[in-house]
Amino acid sequence: MSKVRFVLVMTLLWAPLSVAHGETYTPGQTVIKDFGRFANTFLANYCVDCHGETDPEADLSLEDLGPVDEVNAGTWRSVWAQVTLKEMPPSDMEQPEVIERLKISDGIVDELKRVMHGRGGFRDHLDPNKGNFVDHELLFGQLPDGIKLQPTSSPARIWRVTPQEHITRLNELINTEPEFDPAKPGLRTHGDVVPTNHGGELKLYFGTDRIIQWQGGTVAYATSVKSVPAVLSSARTHGLENYPDFYTVNSAEATQIMGVAGDILRYMADGPLSIAQPYQITDDPKSIADKMKGDLRGLPTSLVYSTKVVRPLTPVFELMKEDGVTDERLRGAVDYLFEALAFRPPNEMESDVYLTIVKQSIEKLGKKDGAVLGLSSIFLDRDALFRPELAENGKPDQHGRVMLQDWELGMAVNHALRYIRPDEALRKAVVEGRMRTREDVNREVQRMLADDRIRKPRILRFFRDYFDYDLGGYICKDTKSLADTGVSARGQSYYGAMFDATASTDRLIELILQEDQDVLKQLLTTDKVVATNADRVYFGRKSTKEEKAASVAAAKKAAAEAAKNEVAKLQAWKDANPGKEPPKPEVKRQANINHSVTEATLAGPKVYARVSRRSFGNGSMKPERVLAMAPEGERLGILTHPSWLVSHSDAMDNHAIRRGRWIRQRLLGGGVPDVPITVDAMLPDEPHNTLRDRMRVTREDYCWTCHEKMDPLGLPFEMYNHAGLYRLTELDKPVDTSGEIIDSGEPALDGKVADAIELIRKIAASQRAEQVFVRHAFRFWMGRNETLNDAPVLQEAHRAYRESGGSMKALLVSLLTSDAFLYRTRS
Repeated sequence: MSKVRFVLVMTLLWAPLSVAHGETYTPGQTVIKDFGRFANTFLANYCVDCHGETDPEADLSLEDLGPVDEVNAGTWRSVWAQVTLKEMPPSDMEQPEVIERLKISDGIVDELKRVMHGRGGFRDHLDPNKGNFVDHELLFGQLPDGIKLQPTSSPARIWRVTPQEHITRLNELINTEPEFDPAKPGLRTHGDVVPTNHGGELKLYFGTDRIIQWQGGTVAYATSVKSVPAVLSSARTHGLENYPDFYTVNSAEATQIMGVAGDILRYMADGPLSIAQPYQITDDPKSIADKMKGDLRGLPTSLVYSTKVVRPLTPVFELMKEDGVTDERLRGAVDYLFEALAFRPPNEMESDVYLTIVKQSIEKLGKKDGAVLGLSSIFLDRDALFRPELAENGKPDQHGRVMLQDWELGMAVNHALRYIRPDEALRKAVVEGRMRTREDVNREVQRMLADDRIRKPRILRFFRDYFDYDLGGYICKDTKSLADTGVSARGQSYYGAMFDATASTDRLIELILQEDQDVLKQLLTTDKVVATNADRVYFGRKSTKEEKAASVAAAKKAAAEAAKNEVAKLQAWKDANPGKEPPKPEVKRQANINHSVTEATLAGPKVYARVSRRSFGNGSMKPERVLAMAPEGERLGILTHPSWLVSHSDAMDNHAIRRGRWIRQRLLGGGVPDVPITVDAMLPDEPHNTLRDRMRVTREDYCWTCHEKMDPLGLPFEMYNHAGLYRLTELDKPVDTSGEIIDSGEPALDGKVADAIELIRKIAASQRAEQVFVRHAFRFWMGRNETLNDAPVLQEAHRAYRESGGSMKALLVSLLTSDAFLYRTRS
């Protein structure tokens, strides 16, 4: 059927697609009468010209698409993405009115949700990576006539706690973390998240603060120590992770939680006696030398614990330390454990139910085993694993919204900043009925933000999720390719350096947050680095072929001179001591010179970074760092630090496409459609060609529509290799660092750039980047993608950020006192 005939049929069968005079549309509304007629007319007017029956673009014909069903859902999903992102119709074709585009987008989403219900569902519009599909200009600009926003809210929901939150809760039960030390603010402190260990594993360790001796080396220590890994699952991918719709708790995880609960409860009761023999607990290891004979390396019996009690002594300890049981001690243990895990006191019914469970378990299994089993059930309570925001008690306003109050509101505020239970001030406010208004939230948020002793790991988690700088240690590098970068490829040195780099970047971000001025711009353009000794290589410059040859020659010359001097010294000694036997020459360790790298000079005041408890014996991560200046002209901000560069690389090389996509999405607010399943997204294997040369395949017509939005943004970072070292050459040729900002949405930004530093400077100075930053902060703290109805919240948050001089605190106060945070709509 020709286009003319198709349009004629559509026109005869259905009313023409137009926006009636005075018509209004509320974004997201689900009432679109006869969506089939509306969609077919839209396709006829704007799509069939290119996607008709004859020679359709991209081999996609929409003439016979038909209503949304499970067979053609993939095609409709593609139509939704292209139309929503304004990729279609092409810019040189007639464009639909704003309301038309919103209607078709919302309508397709509704139809896909309806059709795919029970068939895998449709969730693309909920994906945080699709958050930018909402038109940026509509969010921060003037809305056209006909669009009527409704007061915003978030849906009633429950959030499953993250692995980091969960393991930090459990850690509170068995370990006593040090109080905040203002002289060393970077050190791990009570309320901070439990950090990953030397290998990037998130683990809960038992009794490491009491270990005073062990047999064997660092690996033997790590094997001997009791630990449990994080149980709850989380996707180790780029971007925001913690949306309520993402995760649940499956049966396997529930089983594991019960096992971990038993270990924790026994340690709460008995300390190291629950994991060690009585003789292993002594302040004098020599006194048990007869019991530590033989090869005990890697065994729990190789450890010696001090007698000092450092774990929290709780009502669980009180319950177990004396013979017999009483209702008072049982209820004390139940109520304490419930609040420690659920962050709120149990109500009377909850307390009674768990008390009954514990009593029944004790009757069947005896006191100790029964108490452990009964109390373990609390670890699986809904509120120990999820945080409810159901708004069941409030009264809906005229828009059907209910404001959170009391414990739900207090927990929401607490969760926005912290991983441990509410402090006494917030708890008291909830109990006294002073967590029911916007002003109450403002008071508590301001108080917590102003107090450095109150640790706020959720803020740092946002920056990890936003920048994605914490993934480098999880990228398994090819050994030869890694060695070619100039860094050490021996053993675990690279992985250790990357996990150290993550901790260092954490600390740098905290230092910038402490100043709290132009936060985003400072993060993008700071000339400061927090560094370890190993970073002298990672922040260094890869030597050119000529520089490496010169370095090798200089080292040989120096060695020859040194040998010549030694011979002369020996001869002089012999001349002065005729007939005597000369002394044996002193064995001198030859300096280990890295001819492939000109190391960076990194010096400055000492700072501290947050690292795991001793997890690998003497090989554990160390908190000591220096606050140094990055090599001038070579680095600018976090995007040029090895932690970010390596996190956006792969096993063999840089990943310019991923880097460009990150900049397009996180700084410019652009959206990129998913790669079609028909596309083989692989670069040619040509080790003798540069990455830029191999990326020629992305410039083919079918690919370039999307890749032109990413590749020119990522290729300027070719000034660094895939270990993050600065370089002047690639394959012994001058490296090409040119790029371009295309279709940014802010015309002043568009244009060619010479390298990554020029690219960063331009974007960091833009209002667009600030607004996109605010959008991502909104998603993180609201746990959902923004909609057009959130435009007033986003605009107010951006205004607060700008007028405060780029204060993260001001941005947070604005977001956490917004309707989107405070109100819930029941489905």
